[in-house]
Amino acid sequence: MTIPTDGNLINQYIGAATFNNGPGTNGVRSGGGAGSGSSWYEAMSRAWGQTLDSQASEITQLSDQIGAGSDQPSQMVALTAASLKMQFMSNNAATSQNSVAESLNAVARKQ
Repeated sequence: MTIPTDGNLINQYIGAATFNNGPGTNGVRSGGGAGSGSSWYEAMSRAWGQTLDSQASEITQLSDQIGAGSDQPSQMVALTAASLKMQFMSNNAATSQNSVAESLNAVARKQ
């Protein structure tokens, strides 16, 4: 199995978690101690966090450029687009986390 290297952090983390854990390991890596959480749910959470951090850095960089006097209309549009992308990504992160958590809760109740 190969792990995607196309720059998409979410696919990379979920792929890595699946590869490391393998089917039937219940999200626990053998020998995993405290803080080594390697479940696919945790990997998804970390991936969303890093993806959102990356987008926030882009917004900060664009904002700093505008603050430094590069207030061209194209820069303003780029900042607006980056901010809207962050909003879209944040909404999707929350929705996916909530959906997966509710699904895991439903599965846990049935066991």
